Amino acid sequence: MRSLLKGITGWIFFLLLPFKALVQKPFSVADWEAGRSLHAYLLEKVHKQYDERRAALNRAVGSRRSAMAYCYSMRQRLLKLLGSMPPMSPLNPVVTGSNKREGYTVKNIIYESFPHHHVTASLYLPGLPGRLPAVIFLCGHEDAAKSTESYQRTAILFAKNGFVVLVIDPISQGERLQLTSAAENALDRVGKKEHTLLNELANLAGTSAAAYQLWDNKRGLDYLTTLPEVDTARIGCIGNSGGGMQAIYFTGYEKRLKATAVCSYLSSHERMYDLEGPTDGCVELPDEGREHMEMSDYLAAAAPIPLLVLAGRFDSIDFIGTENAVDDLTRLYTALGKRDRIHLFTYDDGHGISKPKREAALAWFRKWLCKDASLVKENSFSILPGDQLQATKTGQVSTDFRDEASIASRNLLLFESLAAQRNKFLQRSREVLVQDIARLIRWEPNTAAIETERKADMVKNGITYQPLIIRRQGELPVTLLVVMPAGTPKKIVLWLGEQGKAGLADSSRLLQACLAERAALVLADIRGTGESEDKAEFNEYRYSNKEYRNAMLSLHIGSSLVTQRVGDILTLVKWMGTDERFSGLPVELNANGVLTVPALYAALFTNAFSNIRLYGGIRSYRDIFEQPRGRDWYSYFVPGMVKYYDLPDLLPLINAPHVFFDDRETARQRNYLK
Repeated sequence: MRSLLKGITGWIFFLLLPFKALVQKPFSVADWEAGRSLHAYLLEKVHKQYDERRAALNRAVGSRRSAMAYCYSMRQRLLKLLGSMPPMSPLNPVVTGSNKREGYTVKNIIYESFPHHHVTASLYLPGLPGRLPAVIFLCGHEDAAKSTESYQRTAILFAKNGFVVLVIDPISQGERLQLTSAAENALDRVGKKEHTLLNELANLAGTSAAAYQLWDNKRGLDYLTTLPEVDTARIGCIGNSGGGMQAIYFTGYEKRLKATAVCSYLSSHERMYDLEGPTDGCVELPDEGREHMEMSDYLAAAAPIPLLVLAGRFDSIDFIGTENAVDDLTRLYTALGKRDRIHLFTYDDGHGISKPKREAALAWFRKWLCKDASLVKENSFSILPGDQLQATKTGQVSTDFRDEASIASRNLLLFESLAAQRNKFLQRSREVLVQDIARLIRWEPNTAAIETERKADMVKNGITYQPLIIRRQGELPVTLLVVMPAGTPKKIVLWLGEQGKAGLADSSRLLQACLAERAALVLADIRGTGESEDKAEFNEYRYSNKEYRNAMLSLHIGSSLVTQRVGDILTLVKWMGTDERFSGLPVELNANGVLTVPALYAALFTNAFSNIRLYGGIRSYRDIFEQPRGRDWYSYFVPGMVKYYDLPDLLPLINAPHVFFDDRETARQRNYLK
């Protein structure tokens, strides 16, 4: 009996499967799981770019000369991707405390990496005479930063064996919170959240959070070279986790380093995007895919520097990706005739710089900086409580220094300082400006034919909705609903709602207004909205963007969501021009939220719009700089654009007679938005 019931239950489940698969939400048009479409489209682009990168690497390892050319090219790309750096200025270092320990002394240090921007650090000095080798240690995303137990143990092990060590608090960690309070830090992993928020502002201004971190580290190295205890010809770098990625960038950038070790981070962007998606802003640089840069290529920029990769076989950082990255670098080092300068140390543990990894790192630096390859075991020793490593009086630079220049405030100043450059850019004819803006945002006209697929009509509350799918070869389909008035329409009302067409389709006020004016209403889901909206579960809340993974992948391949959506809007314009029902009719364009900026850009490249009404979006890129903790900023911009123009500068270039800006509340009052 039990087996019979089990069998019947199984058949019921089997029979229900197709029914469940066919169930659609109200006003759905696509007959596939459209929510995955944009992500799949972007991953396809990512893989194609990395296929091209693999082909280039295979050519490069064919000879020493071609390998050298490859490495040189990677350094040029690294400098380009990082973006602009802060200005050089006096370090103004201060020692605010000192702890004498057995065999070494720890000093609490504060220096300025650029004017009024303070960096807190711990300096470990061995109790030995003469000029000693030194190591700069770069912390991962632990909130305690330099006070983290494993980081202290690493620094102490090195100091007890004759190395000067500088351990730096990264921005947004330790004593260097930029946007949030210490109380908030206790509730959330603020480091990753802040890095992403700060990176948004930095990317818009043509720089990056990675560049700011790198600059802090460079200035820390500058400080090390001023110390009488340091042999400037023997300086290395080690980083763990997020600090490992800092070490990857820093090694490719900083020619004064003589050896490096990367722990628990080197892997593959391509693999990580497949498995988990993009991570926080300090390790994501726009255009990496476009420039064919894998993680290993930043280290290739410094090849053949002695390089140790430390990895746990069960790390959250994909181990297969780590092996692939090391293999790529090993091929380059072999072609350069320096195979002995690269080594992968693995241990059967997870994420972090554990005791075996610390010992392996010490042996590596002793080999290359001290000409002594012997292994030194880590003995038992105590560490300091975090408050004894505190360099500031209050625990935060933001409260210790009344004139502290945060990354967010510098980005706003950077935006303001670019005003003259923007004004110069705008002193050209409209034709030239529109061409240049198209080039800057990387939009190119799509000449592919339009294909239209009409589905069965939907009827609700006496209104007939015509579902359509608009396709162009090589691009994502656009799903839409059309509501036609009685008789010949006088105009077209095109609505692009960030909540999707379903959120507007039952707006009685909107429908009545259009029908009364004999307007054809077109409700469209352009990519990433409505049916193609990414699921919330794939976008961590701390990254402050409801479409974070697709926004970051878009920047990675070199085509922002803004630019892609411009293409979708212009595809709709092209479709309306080919539909005999709409031929020659004026088009009123409405958009809200993240779709307002693509609507503005699209209006530069067509004369189709008679009126444009934008609800609830930003009116100036200044809005982003003044509200660094805002949400969804990555959905609003193309990186670096404020070097050339601001959004108000686009308005005189738009051919539409009228452009109106309204807030979301106005749209709600009209019952257009829920």
